Amino acid sequence: MMVQNPGGFWRRLLGLLLDAIVVGVPLGILSYILTGESEGNTLTNLLSFLYYLILPVVWMGYTVGKRIVGVRIVKVDGGKVGIGTMLLRTFVTGLVYAVTLGIALIVSAFMVGLREDKRGIHDLIAGTYVTTDKPQ
Repeated sequence: MMVQNPGGFWRRLLGLLLDAIVVGVPLGILSYILTGESEGNTLTNLLSFLYYLILPVVWMGYTVGKRIVGVRIVKVDGGKVGIGTMLLRTFVTGLVYAVTLGIALIVSAFMVGLREDKRGIHDLIAGTYVTTDKPQ
């Protein structure tokens, strides 16, 4: 495993919050305009899922929030993430978090904060990590 320059907990959390603001709020407004529903509708959930699934694949591991804070998702061998990797990271891990009623999410947050390689459960499942390294 070649984890180099891992992105820490606070940087990753800030990237996630920025994604929620920069992407989530406009998606919510657009969805409300189109559907009239203000919370948790299918369109917002689908677009959000596609954002986290596809954008890192086409933008060298970045989402908008990750790009702003200077971190990106890569495979443990340093390679570019693909759709399969991102499906594991988003969908399968989401199922694990749901089945454990959020306990695995809390454990994962502690793992990112305390482990030397800063990898959470979602990273271990997908074979990824978050790094501060720029793309080659």
